[in-house]
Parts: sequence; structure tokens; C-alpha cells
Amino acid sequence: MVLIAAAVCTKNGKVILSRQFVEMTKARIEGLLAAFPKLMTAGKQHTYVETDSVRYVYQPMEKLYMLLITTKASNILEDLETLRLFSKVIPEYSHSLDEKEIVENAFNLIFAFDEIVALGYRESVNLAQIKTFVEMDSHEEKVYQAVRQTQEREARQKMREKAKELQRQRMEASKRGGPSLSGMGGRSGGFSADGFGSSGVSSSSGASSANIGITSIDVDAKSKAAASKPASRNALKLGGKSKDVDSFVDQLKNEGEKIANLAPAPPAGSSSAAASASAAAKAAIASDIHKESVHLKIEDKLVVRLGRDGGVQQFENSGLLTLRITDEAYGRILLKLSPNHTQGLQLQTHPNVDKELFKSRTTIGLKNLGKPFPLNTDVGVLKWRFVSQDESAIPLTINCWPSDNGEGGCDVNIEYELEAQQLELQDVAIVIPLPMNVQPSVAEYDGTYNYDSRKHVLQWHIPIIDAANKSGSMEFSCNASIPGDFFPLQVSFVSKTPYAGVVAQDVVQVDSEATVKYSSESILFVEKYEIV
Repeated sequence: MVLIAAAVCTKNGKVILSRQFVEMTKARIEGLLAAFPKLMTAGKQHTYVETDSVRYVYQPMEKLYMLLITTKASNILEDLETLRLFSKVIPEYSHSLDEKEIVENAFNLIFAFDEIVALGYRESVNLAQIKTFVEMDSHEEKVYQAVRQTQEREARQKMREKAKELQRQRMEASKRGGPSLSGMGGRSGGFSADGFGSSGVSSSSGASSANIGITSIDVDAKSKAAASKPASRNALKLGGKSKDVDSFVDQLKNEGEKIANLAPAPPAGSSSAAASASAAAKAAIASDIHKESVHLKIEDKLVVRLGRDGGVQQFENSGLLTLRITDEAYGRILLKLSPNHTQGLQLQTHPNVDKELFKSRTTIGLKNLGKPFPLNTDVGVLKWRFVSQDESAIPLTINCWPSDNGEGGCDVNIEYELEAQQLELQDVAIVIPLPMNVQPSVAEYDGTYNYDSRKHVLQWHIPIIDAANKSGSMEFSCNASIPGDFFPLQVSFVSKTPYAGVVAQDVVQVDSEATVKYSSESILFVEKYEIV
């Protein structure tokens, strides 16, 4: 097979994007592309058209055509397979499939086309490999960024040294009758006594220590306000922004130094995709839970990656137990847990929790029993992690079996089975990818299903999977498809039963060991569950 060019054009014949894979003149490729719309016959469905010298293989995509120009000696079956791969690549970079977005993402599409075809011959790659190659990290870019950060650090250090020098000069100029700077270090910012990560720096300590060391040229609002107040005749003013400092910064900029803004940057947020998936899962299982003065929350998270032919590529369960106390009368308590958790579970307590007490009695209490837990705060007291390569650890197995039907399409059988029968899985969704613009014909199914033509997926929904309803299946067929089109499958679900088996047995007061009434909630959700 020799592939001459790949192009994206409108149905009127306007070429939006074209990539040539063999050497040819501009006039030649323009002539070939201009001839394509004239060869289309109205009222007939085609997959390809031919001229005396070349073959046009194309696929409609909404208002566009994905077009391949090949030699007549090429294998038409290989041409069609390559065309399907090109058609899958375009939605990855241009979701709306309109002319404007194709133009905006032209370079990414050209890079992806070059990964599929080299010198006119198809490369042995799939969609996942193409995305990896196009998004590959650049070592040279990392080196450049490292050098740039070093230069910025050096510039900041120079600024600090110059600021200190200017400060010493001001002190010497005003040393006549200037008061001593005693008491500057009299207070220091201290963290709150609970030790559970709350931001407990006192406001008084912050006010007294704000201007002790000149570490940046920018002055905060408090320093400006203090500078504007009338001072005594012999007072020594700190933190004022002088013209010498401004002139020094301007001089550094004129010399080519890059002066970074020293104002603290806002904290980077977590991954939006992971956050939205987690929020959706938790919202799906949320219910009106009556919360007592002592409330426990157990969160379990699954990350699972399975092979389409069997085998566990990745399995990780992680979780967190949080404690919230709203009544100070129950601040000093002991939390007794069930010892019957999953075998091989790695448990880790908070640094302020008595580890020996937990190891000997599976009881959570503070090292200093005279000290209460923080009030009105979600305090993480225990976290756990479980990693396995054993198939028996998988809570829900999915078997997807696509087979060639001999007519250019596939018959697909999918079945699920609940392996962890102590769980009750709710809102189970199995998302199956499909070829572009190919609607499936569903014959048999449990639950409900929905075909999303925009995302080219078949969404299979099962409300509840438990011991009484532990298995189910779906059968459907697709034209113009191959078995690899239906992977990877994505699975999501939630459950009120924790996977790791971490369960509270009792809560008692430290002194009297009297039982304390408490409430608890548990949630198991999926961060990633896929069959590849």
C-alpha cells in the first residue's frame, strides 16, 4: 500500500487540511484534491472512487469528509482500516468536527497523521500510541525550564542582598538617637495545639513578625498602612519602599535579568477530571444521614486496570477514615474498629494517634489521652492501601467478547459478574467505545442502555448489582467494525459497603469508658476502572 495524501475537506470540496506522504508538486496535489468532488455521484453511497491513476478512499464525518488518496495497486482492505484510524484521530483533537476547530488544531492533526503513515506506508500503531507519541515530553524543554528557574532564583537572591544592603544604609543614616530594635524576636508564630494540620498561626505573632526580615521588594498592605502613619522624631521606619530599591530593580531588568513576581501564587488545584469524577460518585450515593455529635466517615477508592484477555494490570484500593466531633463533651474518646479487615491491608495512623494502642487493640486514641480531638473539623485519623495482582481481589469482572461476523462487522457479547458478593454496587455504568458514525443494533440486554452518537459510545446502565443480581449480559452488533474498536471499556459504580472492611465497632469515653452514641457513613467509589 502506498498512501499519497490524507486530507480533511468539506462536502463542497473545500480542502481544510492536507498532508502529503510522498514527494510531489503543489500543482499535482491541488489537482487531485480538486478532482475528488467531481467524481462523487449523487444518490449513491460509496466507500471509494477511482480514476486512471489514483484511488480516493473516504468516510463522511458530519459535514466533512476524511479522504485518503492512494495508488490503484494498494490493498483496499488495508486502505479502509487505515481510514478508520484516521477517522478516530480527528475527534481526539477536534471535538466539534467543524471547519474552525479543524484549522485551530491543524498542527496537532498533522503530527498525528505523521505517526500513522511514514513515506507512504502505514505504521503499526493504535490510537493510544499516537496520543502518547504526539504528547511526548521534551527533554530539551525540561532542561530549558530548569535553567530558567535557576536564573530566577539567582535574580531573587541578588534582590534580597541589595535590599539588605539598602536597609543597613538607612539604619546607619538614622542611627543618631534611633531606638534599639529589641523585642523583634519576642514572639514567633506557633501552630495550633491540636496538631492535625489546621492553620493555627496567631494573628498577634503574624503582626509582630511581618517586617523583621526584608525578603522581598514588594510591600504588603499592612506595611504601607504602617508607613503612612506619623512616627515619632526618632523612630526607625521599616518596610518602606524606597526609590533606591525601585531603581535597582529597573537596573536589573535593563541588564537582561528576569525579575519574577515574588507574590505567593495561588495553590494549584487537583486534577479537574479526577475531582469531577469523585464528586459525581459521592453525589450519586449521598443521602440524608442524621449526624450525631460524633460522626465517622469511611471513604474507599478503587483504581483498576484489567486486560481484555484476562489478567490484572493494576489494582489499588485506598481509603481514609475521618472523625468529626461537634460537642466538646465528647472530645476525649476512643474509637474501636473491627479487626476483620481485608488480609494484606496496609494501615497507617495519624502521627498524633497512639500506634501501640492501635496495633494491640485496633483502637484509635490520641497519644495524650488528656487532650481532646479538634472540634467541628473533619480529622483524618486512619488511612489504608491495598495493592494486588490477584484476580480474586477484583470486585466486578467484565468479559467483552467481540467476534467478526463475516460481513465486515462484529457481534459483541459482554457479561459482568460480581465477585465480591458482600458488596452492593449501585448506579453501575459500563461505557463501550464504538466506531465513528456506526449505530449498534442491540439484541439482548439487562438493565438499560443509551447510544451517544456524539461521543460514539454505548452506555450500559445497571441500577444495582448484588448477591441476588450478581450477573448479566448484553449482545449487540456493529457494521464496519473490527474487534479492537470496542476497547477500552470504562466502568463506574458506587457502594455503601467499604471494600477494605474497615468498620467501627464502638466509641467510648476515655475516663468512664461509657458508650458514646455515634453516626457513620461509608462510600466506595471508582476513580478508574477499565478493561484495555
